[in-house]
Amino acid sequence: MTALVITAVFAVVYLAVTVWLCRGLRLNARALCLGGVLCALTLVLATIRIPLPTGSNITCGSWIPLMLAALVYDYRLSMVTGWVCGILAMILIPGWEAVHWAQIFVQQLVCFSCLGYAGVFGGDKRWKAVCGMALAVAIRCAGHVLSGVIFYSQNAWDGWGAWGYSLVYNSPRLVEGILSILIVSVLPLRVLRRTMLREGGAA
Repeated sequence: MTALVITAVFAVVYLAVTVWLCRGLRLNARALCLGGVLCALTLVLATIRIPLPTGSNITCGSWIPLMLAALVYDYRLSMVTGWVCGILAMILIPGWEAVHWAQIFVQQLVCFSCLGYAGVFGGDKRWKAVCGMALAVAIRCAGHVLSGVIFYSQNAWDGWGAWGYSLVYNSPRLVEGILSILIVSVLPLRVLRRTMLREGGAA
């Protein structure tokens, strides 16, 4: 019961805050085109997975497109695109589907759109980018863990319990998040941001 309450509060607060942050976003032709490209890149990379002995997997950099766009273009577009990716993932990625309708709100609408939080502190300074990406990774890992506790507890290994199973099963998400942060951090974010602004500005 406690896990259910925590998960419900997490989902509601997250979605409310994210909707509030996305206010004022203008989905013009440029933003729609960029969003489509981001969505396609994210889903394609998410289908390239490295399986692990625990049954989990690590994708081939599927976190990077939305995080990078949040830092060099507009984090609000990354969030909205993440919502679209979350829904399409259930349809287009083999073996990835919701086991309960509520999982769409707890996991699918959180674990992609939260990557947009990489840009909430700005991308003009490296430490701001790292803080934003760390926040995005933390939210995504929390979404996966809570989803595992609520919706996949029946898969828990003997003697582990729902929380222990979910934490271990989803631990590769943290590794993937850290790797994504390292990769994005070495990219010339200021140059990319100036290029995006020069070619038309943020949405």
